[in-house]
Amino acid sequence: MMFVPGANPAMLRDAVLYGADAIMFDLEDAVSLKEKDAARFLVYSALKTFDYSGIETVVRINALDAGGDQDVEAMVLGGINVVRLPKTETAQDIVDVDKVITAVEAKYNIPAGTTHMMAAIESAEGVLNAREIAKASPRMIGIALGAEDYVTSQKTRRYPDGQELMFARNFILHAARAAGIAAIDTVYSDVANEEGLRRETELIKQLGFDGKSVINPRQIPVINSIYAPTQAEVQNAKEVVAAIEEAEAKGSGVIAINGKMVDKPIVERAYRVLALAKASNMEVEA
Repeated sequence: MMFVPGANPAMLRDAVLYGADAIMFDLEDAVSLKEKDAARFLVYSALKTFDYSGIETVVRINALDAGGDQDVEAMVLGGINVVRLPKTETAQDIVDVDKVITAVEAKYNIPAGTTHMMAAIESAEGVLNAREIAKASPRMIGIALGAEDYVTSQKTRRYPDGQELMFARNFILHAARAAGIAAIDTVYSDVANEEGLRRETELIKQLGFDGKSVINPRQIPVINSIYAPTQAEVQNAKEVVAAIEEAEAKGSGVIAINGKMVDKPIVERAYRVLALAKASNMEVEA
């Protein structure tokens, strides 16, 4: 998920070129107070002008009492896929924005539920309320960690090993899984440190995160290369799926590969490997 400043026309135009899975137009921290109205109009115009098909479009709005209600109306009318709340601390924050989205959809005859929601968790209170936040609305499709504000709230800073984020990452991840939605990791802000980005991405993949936010297009290939399965993993997944299909054709509930039983978790992981391979433009056909 690549952050794109809402007040930067060139980046709004070129965002589709970099290979991100999702573009997050930022109307909050990346935009100065005097540029808020202009940025809102620019992003609305971009949504109406440029072809973002095939890419999930997300907007980080301002707080409702700081122009966020206007952000929601313009973005929903513009056809945004997902509204992302900044600094979410309680389930009520989600409910309040959901009401605004619902009203805008009704006002413009947009089918109810068209617009999805995400929440950025950026404080101790937000982390501890993550489970309720994740389940606060049927519009919710994901929650994300915002590390810089979070570590500040914890009276620390970011360290190379990431230990200061471990509790928040695990809590947010468990909240997302309990709600059946996605978990997106925070940005890695040291753009020049590719090795650091690689280590952190390997860690969050190991934990189980669905993806990572980026602030520079150069970070996208590194993250994609780590999340893409190996050819050996793809081949093994194909064998698992083939065994499933063979067992189903025979009416058998027993699945085995090379004499070893294959249970439900292995089957689920096989399907996930093939989905990641397809997303990575790898050959997955038998």
